[in-house]
Amino acid sequence: MKLPQWVRRLVFQNWYSAPDRLPLSHKRVSRQSIWRQYAWRQYGWRVALFAAIVLLQVTWARMPVRSTELPIELNSPMNSPMNSPVNSPVNSPAEFRTCRPNTQFTTVRSSDQVPLAQTSNLGELLSNLSPALAAQFPAPFPQINGIARLARVPVIMYHDILPEKEVFFDVTPSEFTAALELIRTNGLMPISLDQLTQHLATGVQLPEKPILLTFDDGYKGHYESVYPLIKQYGYPALFAIYPEKVGTGSDIGRSSLTWEQLREMAADPLVTIASHSFTHPLDMTQLPDDRLRYEVAESKRVLETNLGMTLKYFVYPSGKNDERVQHWVQMAGYRAALTMNDEVDKFAGESENLLSIDRIGQSSLAEVIQSAYGGAPLPPFGNSLNLGTDVKLDRRTVNKVPLIMASGGRPTTIHAKSRYQVPEIIANTPAVAAVDGGFFSLENLDSNVMVGPVLSQSTQEFIPSVRQEVGLLVGRPLILISPDKVLFVPFDSVKHNSLAGVQAEMPQVTDAFVGAAWLVKDGQPQPTESFGKLYGFDASRDRAYWGINYAGQPVVGVSGDYVDSVTLGKALSQAGLRDAVMLDSGASASLAYEGKSMMSYEPRPVPHVVALLPPNPTLAACAIVSEKQDQE
Repeated sequence: MKLPQWVRRLVFQNWYSAPDRLPLSHKRVSRQSIWRQYAWRQYGWRVALFAAIVLLQVTWARMPVRSTELPIELNSPMNSPMNSPVNSPVNSPAEFRTCRPNTQFTTVRSSDQVPLAQTSNLGELLSNLSPALAAQFPAPFPQINGIARLARVPVIMYHDILPEKEVFFDVTPSEFTAALELIRTNGLMPISLDQLTQHLATGVQLPEKPILLTFDDGYKGHYESVYPLIKQYGYPALFAIYPEKVGTGSDIGRSSLTWEQLREMAADPLVTIASHSFTHPLDMTQLPDDRLRYEVAESKRVLETNLGMTLKYFVYPSGKNDERVQHWVQMAGYRAALTMNDEVDKFAGESENLLSIDRIGQSSLAEVIQSAYGGAPLPPFGNSLNLGTDVKLDRRTVNKVPLIMASGGRPTTIHAKSRYQVPEIIANTPAVAAVDGGFFSLENLDSNVMVGPVLSQSTQEFIPSVRQEVGLLVGRPLILISPDKVLFVPFDSVKHNSLAGVQAEMPQVTDAFVGAAWLVKDGQPQPTESFGKLYGFDASRDRAYWGINYAGQPVVGVSGDYVDSVTLGKALSQAGLRDAVMLDSGASASLAYEGKSMMSYEPRPVPHVVALLPPNPTLAACAIVSEKQDQE
């Protein structure tokens, strides 16, 4: 069994470097001996837990499947062709042509025709343990986990709360009360920075609509107005303090908290205290190293001494930071740091890393709360795919690239008899979303001839590529889909231009076609040289793509504006896609969701789509037939 990437990363990056961090008193002991002792002491229990769960999973996989349903007699009405999955009310003949034996689920039919999937307490235990285990193996510090980039967590930044505003970003107590009511009535769940950093490091799912409240500079209004209100609502919050100001009255930066007030707040589990430097310099990037070290380390020491607690977080004054500043923050022992950007609002998952978590000004609260999202669930343990979530539409802008994406469900393809708009192809099928698929011949206006080999559930046919084209496709991504697996492999013109060849790569393959190029591969956006001689890859145009995100969900989408391939790959990687392949683009780029086109123009008709089906196990092995596919 292949170990997940995050386990291999933990083993090779943390264990092999462990001896370098050992005290000098061990220098006479062999390096190998040190490594073994340190590795087992620090990580042995985690590996033991991982091994135990793997053993449980393997044991469960080998257990015979049993059902509590009564056995169905071979000659009973329930076993007749009319009651087969093809003709059942769930799978009507108008939607499906054939159903194959389901390799992922074992189902039976009860008298009311409701499909039953086999479950067990052991399987449920494994699923429940997955997030807990993943939390023990975070991404290398200070990287943000790819799954966390799928979430949209607004970190809201406040400054002073006082009866009469003195500057535009001040807030009155009544306005802050209204903001808390807005959060409550919209179903948001305020979280702590501890919860957020664990999520960003591991990808563990947050509440459905999370939000983090932060307050800078330690004003008196934080104690007199904010603290009573967060206790009333039961909402956690973070307060960023710089010690030079504490207890100084109005001498520095208007009003101030006292040490007594700060100690009372710090003792409350709802409150997190962070350092905001020692003197609040205007720009920490302009400070020399000795002063920079003083600002991050001395502020931590003074706050910890006066509050009797350990500080884990830093907040950059005015958000100003760079790699050097982040280095000193890390060296001082902080686990994460918050910043700000006056030019663009970013959710936490869009941040560069854990030492520069972005925040959003309080004036944008009403705009961003509608987009709050706690992220996708982790994939089932031992499986890189998660095909059990609902299909959802997501619109976001990453690195100034607008993206329109649908994620979730189960992937399939439809190869129509001619060329149609994408919404027409998926009409009257269970597909929730679809994007235009592979490249096709433009020789005839109604041609459905594809460039490269194609296999689709909708036709149950493998059509090889014509010889004149097959050599031009070498190295491009060949997409292979089965009921429980997706592969992206480089196309081999000799091996993959036959059904036997693609079945050698994936024995249970149901769909196959050739894409244009990798945009993201193993989490890395692809550089210019990877596109080779692909025509127009560097031109700005509408682009279509599909792939798998870090949560294991299939994703189909388009760019919301003209973009070149390299820039799109960087945006998709930042948006949390683990693998992404470019599809037919330009005038063909088209995305449909719930039967409606998501495009601002009428795209060119296409004969092939990648579609997302609902996460219904009874659909996993069924061929989806479009009305357009049946037309002659």
